[in-house]
Amino acid sequence: MSTKSNHDLAVELHDLMNRLKRRLREHSGSADLPPSHVAVLRRLEREGAQTVTALARAGGVRSQSMGATVAALQAAGHISGAPDPQDGRQTLLSLTPACRKWLRDTRATRQDWLQRAIESQLSPREQQDLAKALALLQRVVEAQPQVQEN
Repeated sequence: MSTKSNHDLAVELHDLMNRLKRRLREHSGSADLPPSHVAVLRRLEREGAQTVTALARAGGVRSQSMGATVAALQAAGHISGAPDPQDGRQTLLSLTPACRKWLRDTRATRQDWLQRAIESQLSPREQQDLAKALALLQRVVEAQPQVQEN
């Protein structure tokens, strides 16, 4: 039995994660929105109302770029703005109720698709193996290794 190098494992895992994300988007109805727009919506869902500047900083983009994303999301009815009670010059952006429902529904659809795929494609033993692999991946994700970039 040949073993893969850690580099090969990392490349394969990265590719697999990207393919899984694409499949989940295809099966959830969120494929209509660019991933960058979905990321903004999920951030607002997780962290609550924010300014364009805060969203840009968190997303690692310029405020002007985030402004264009925000304008598109507002035009689509996904987010709305209100004056910041602490600083009336700022606008706090938040999800609309319809968008909150849409996010819940798309998440449920993705989870349902993935559950059905696991049940239909994996034997009970393979499902146990998957659970073990998830625990290992969780450790990798949560680790804070002292990794030096080349």
